[in-house]
Amino acid sequence: MHLNLLSVFVALFGSYRAKVDFDLVVRQQYAFPILYAADMAKRYGYKAVTIIEFGVAGGAGLMNMCEIAKRTTKATGIEFRVFGFDTGTGMPPAIDYRDLPESFQAGDFPMDQERLREALPDFAELVIGDIADTVPAFCKTLTEDAPVGFVAIDVDYYSSAKKTLEILKGAPEHYLPIVPVYLDDIGVDGSNPWTGELLAVKEFNEENALRKIAPFTLLRSQRIFKNTQWIDRMFAAHIHDHALRSPENKREPQRSLPNEYINWRSKDTADAS
Repeated sequence: MHLNLLSVFVALFGSYRAKVDFDLVVRQQYAFPILYAADMAKRYGYKAVTIIEFGVAGGAGLMNMCEIAKRTTKATGIEFRVFGFDTGTGMPPAIDYRDLPESFQAGDFPMDQERLREALPDFAELVIGDIADTVPAFCKTLTEDAPVGFVAIDVDYYSSAKKTLEILKGAPEHYLPIVPVYLDDIGVDGSNPWTGELLAVKEFNEENALRKIAPFTLLRSQRIFKNTQWIDRMFAAHIHDHALRSPENKREPQRSLPNEYINWRSKDTADAS
């Protein structure tokens, strides 16, 4: 109850960062990782970040991603390049049980491309076509000036998610060291490590020695509202071959921890003498 009351105050008077912390931004599952990516980019000296939504459908999520990006830029100074990947014609046919055909089928979630393109801001772009073709081509356009900082996967099928995760196999300098990955469809009843997006992640981890996708570490314990469903769907891609995760990368200054017990014992010794 006290958190709900405090949320009213934050909604009226709080900063953008406070509103993200209190889950007061529409699509918290985008607001948290985009702000996280901006903070990491700022820490490491980047000026821009690339964020991606796979599975645009009608475009509400992509439009919301753009709005969140604007607000995050205002709060942090980090600019964003936004890309939305989709077939443009709805979902393709399922390959087998792994695609959860009991929940999804060919033709679901079509797009009005013309209207959506007109509505997007100039820093956002649609990438239309089979992701088996568009993702490899897109990876060749990535640069270290605007590394990938967040990937939202809402493609429903295992087979589509498998192709989508190719986005994380490029040169390490084209990514932030940790890339939040949102898996939208692992909440479907039939989803498990042998079907859907979870199976695609499992196979990705098996196939890539230095790129691993895992649940976002201790995220629930860090959130004010701990029972929201998006927390369970938030993962992180760890780019273990990134230069910033190498022992050769040195931080300045070095970290140190005070020991109050030494000071306390020294004071006691001085008092006793």
